[in-house]
Amino acid sequence: MRRAHVIAVATALVVTASPAIAAPSDGHVRVDGIGYAVGESKTAYFLSGATGNASFEVLNQKGSSVLRGKAGASLGGWNQRFTSVRPLDLSAVDKPGRYRVRVAGVTSPEFSIGSAEDVFRPWIDKTVEFFQTQRDGADVVPGAFDRKPSHLADRKATVYETPEFDDQNRPTTVLKPVGGPVDVEGGWFDAGDFLKFTHATSYSLASLQYLQRELKKPHAGLNAEINHGLRWLDKAWDSASKTLYIQVGIGPGNEDLGFKGDHDVWRLPQDDDALNVKPGDEKYYVKHRPVFRITAPISPNLAGRVAASFALGAQYNARQNPLLAKKYLDEAASILANAQTENVDPEKLVTALPRAFYPESSWMDDMELGAAELAAAGRALKDPRAGEWATAATKWAKRYIDSGETDTLNLYNTSALAHASLVRLLRNGSVRKAEVTERDLTEHLKKQLQSGVDSAAKSPFRTAASVTSFDAAPRSFGFASTAQLYRSLTGDRAFEAFGTRQRGFALGANAWGVSLVVGAGDFSRCVHHQVANIQGDLNGGKKVLVGAVINGPNKAGLLGDLGEFGDMRPCQRDMKAFDGAGSEFLDDTRSWATSETAIDFTSTAMLTFGLTSLR
Repeated sequence: MRRAHVIAVATALVVTASPAIAAPSDGHVRVDGIGYAVGESKTAYFLSGATGNASFEVLNQKGSSVLRGKAGASLGGWNQRFTSVRPLDLSAVDKPGRYRVRVAGVTSPEFSIGSAEDVFRPWIDKTVEFFQTQRDGADVVPGAFDRKPSHLADRKATVYETPEFDDQNRPTTVLKPVGGPVDVEGGWFDAGDFLKFTHATSYSLASLQYLQRELKKPHAGLNAEINHGLRWLDKAWDSASKTLYIQVGIGPGNEDLGFKGDHDVWRLPQDDDALNVKPGDEKYYVKHRPVFRITAPISPNLAGRVAASFALGAQYNARQNPLLAKKYLDEAASILANAQTENVDPEKLVTALPRAFYPESSWMDDMELGAAELAAAGRALKDPRAGEWATAATKWAKRYIDSGETDTLNLYNTSALAHASLVRLLRNGSVRKAEVTERDLTEHLKKQLQSGVDSAAKSPFRTAASVTSFDAAPRSFGFASTAQLYRSLTGDRAFEAFGTRQRGFALGANAWGVSLVVGAGDFSRCVHHQVANIQGDLNGGKKVLVGAVINGPNKAGLLGDLGEFGDMRPCQRDMKAFDGAGSEFLDDTRSWATSETAIDFTSTAMLTFGLTSLR
């Protein structure tokens, strides 16, 4: 239950530890749990307390050695026990197959080497499977967890005035209805809870559709999820009243005020429909979920990314369904035209309620993305406004670059996608009065990547993402995706190895040896996800949340005492021996700060897998 969430405590639960991992020996080999493409650089790490020289060998499935080498010099210590992290260069192994690495009698998990398409395209399928699990409304995919239709009351939802929130993210007043009913049924759950956010949905949709446009072979499952997401987003924007519905549901409720919210109950989503409640009952807002809105002028971060999602939908449907494409184009144009672009306070951008859930401060990148995708859609549909949108995209790109920002792809920053799309517009002659050049855009992507390289140089695992802040996994995948985008635009492979290392970190080449993608390598067993916890197999098994991406390591002690949670099936494994550098990773269902899943995490990972499959 994301970001700054404070989770309310329900019925007491005695938590019993599930089987812990074996006590750590002197050394551990950490590898990418999926593997590597032929021709890629391939780096593993040896985590150890030893100080002497170390040799390694790579073994094939028959147990034969195919490569021998020496571990590189230590890149630094991790904690008091593991004082050495040494890189292992496996790049010379390029024959397709399954392999393990052995160092000082310690053997790594198995990993693959193969063509980029063979190794990574299957992970598009797996991440799509997670989005299927996240579906809300009547149109669900049963899948491994036997999903049922849920939150059908969202078809006639009441709109409420935006409340104030306290420091525990609870509303401080009784909710006041101001409109409705509105139909906001469908869409995707945002994370391990059942809230729905326009902010995260539009980011995820833009990422999925960008990949859809890049793929050489159609992907039916991906297309179905995109269509599902677009149908809900179409409900979220009312062009007639210039209203954007930004959220369905409330996080914590307020016990003092007599009502519960989504975060106060651990349950299956269909259970909410079965509630027999009336106004004033404590679970009324659990079944009859409040909807929150903003009206024009629309916060520009939301306007840009929602417009981009509609415009990408227009591009895809331009030939096969021109009427639908025109509808999406008009939706995109409508919301972008109603963006607030004057006197914008970056600290007051609208994301979610409370804003602490998603404290975004970047918006010109979203406007660039929205305008660039509208220009591409206008070009496909022969709309005379295409040139105007293209020129606007260059204006926002210049303003964004001039701001000095170098963050790269993640929920809070879409500039990498925006720059890549705008470069293509410049190349095909769509822009007449450009305020930036191709070089400006690619050089800015280079700065983003170099910023990551500089950060990674301080980490013994060469990770650019902070392990003491939120979003280690999606930021790692964001760097990996940006490296692929940069290479495809420029042909420059200077950041290819960097991008591969970031992907590897998220897939198991980290201190804990845990993959932050469920189903890949030695993955997290105790994800913070209600459906998976109640309906799935704990500590591994067949019924796990395949394809889901979790947050990953975070600041040590962030959550303090995890407390007690009602109706949650206990699941945890002890990984404390590997905590270090001010961070910890709790593979514990209670630990939303490390083990919660999210659609934006997973869409960014899917983009990495898809772009890598095309290399």
